[in-house]
Amino acid sequence: MASNATIYKAALQIADLDRQYYQDHALTVARHPSETDERVMMRLLAFALHASDSLSFGRGVGTEDEPALWQKDLTGAIRLWIEVGQPDEKSLRQACGRAAQVVVYAYGARSADVWWAKNRPLFDQLENLAVTLLPVESLRALASLASPNMQLQWTIQDGHLWIADDAQNIHIELQRLKT
Repeated sequence: MASNATIYKAALQIADLDRQYYQDHALTVARHPSETDERVMMRLLAFALHASDSLSFGRGVGTEDEPALWQKDLTGAIRLWIEVGQPDEKSLRQACGRAAQVVVYAYGARSADVWWAKNRPLFDQLENLAVTLLPVESLRALASLASPNMQLQWTIQDGHLWIADDAQNIHIELQRLKT
């Protein structure tokens, strides 16, 4: 963990109807000083969408050889590489060479649209890459749930997410850019 990192404790109750996955997870997430609540919550969103006992967080911001999250099999081979934000084409090409599947959860208002338009022809060549955009309104709503001690219920079905804590319930519809 980075020095001066803020520690978030997140208790997730996940009901993923698409995968028939129903599980509780107690997570400890370190927020790097340069990281925003939006990015922390995007990492939790990515975890919830791909939750499994073998999914783990990478070492964090600034670590080039590790993603935000990843899943390895028992041999150490990388089955799933997950990035959040707007990674560059070179790092995604390298990730696609290292992992069976690479998933990007992009966010960032206009900048995400510009990033997608600029990189789409290159990304279309990467067969094991999937890209999903989280609209800015949904990102703001998701970030409003961030707190040092979170208890969140996630329901996932057909690209829709319902996320609730003790005070609010939000609905998010993911925008699949590349599957």
